[in-house]
Amino acid sequence: MDSGTLLSFLLVDLLLVCVPGADWAYVIAAGLRGRSVAAAVGGLVGGYALHTALAAAGLAMLVAGSPALLTALTVAGAGYLVWLGWSVLRRPAVPEAGEAPATEGGRRVFLRGAAISGLNPKGLLLYLSVLPQFLVTRDAALPVPAQTAALGVLHMACCAAVYLTVGVLARTLLGARPAAARAVTRTSGAAMLGIGAFLLLQHAF
Repeated sequence: MDSGTLLSFLLVDLLLVCVPGADWAYVIAAGLRGRSVAAAVGGLVGGYALHTALAAAGLAMLVAGSPALLTALTVAGAGYLVWLGWSVLRRPAVPEAGEAPATEGGRRVFLRGAAISGLNPKGLLLYLSVLPQFLVTRDAALPVPAQTAALGVLHMACCAAVYLTVGVLARTLLGARPAAARAVTRTSGAAMLGIGAFLLLQHAF
């Protein structure tokens, strides 16, 4: 795998990561509701670490070859997004200016983030459709599993950099503006709910 292939994948991957979606919505909501941005991002990256391990082990191709299993995973992820989005809309509480933020266990924030990225249809698309296009199968210096792991780690690094930036900027810029923060939190919740509902409807018809 040469540097040109890695750079091409990096550009495509950054484009996908920078498109707002469920991951963005979660890290923004976590930051504005007084939760640890690092734990939220760590959870999201952890979910993609699981994707990377499964892809390197060849299980991603197994899922790709089973439409029923792929549909079940997508529906499960969509349902989880609907539930999480509704929870955020129902309780969009953010700290008032000067008020100490409410805390939530870092483990719970981490696990929730891992569930979101682990079941995120955009993540499934990346690992099942996009990443395989950058693998060199003939006369490659590295075996395919090692290439898959390398591209997966590159994706995780992109996610960590982008999502940490988004979460910190959201907290810094909106932390002293409770009304704006509440509006952004509601928007994030609506985005998660909307993405999940769209995917559920897509598989219902």
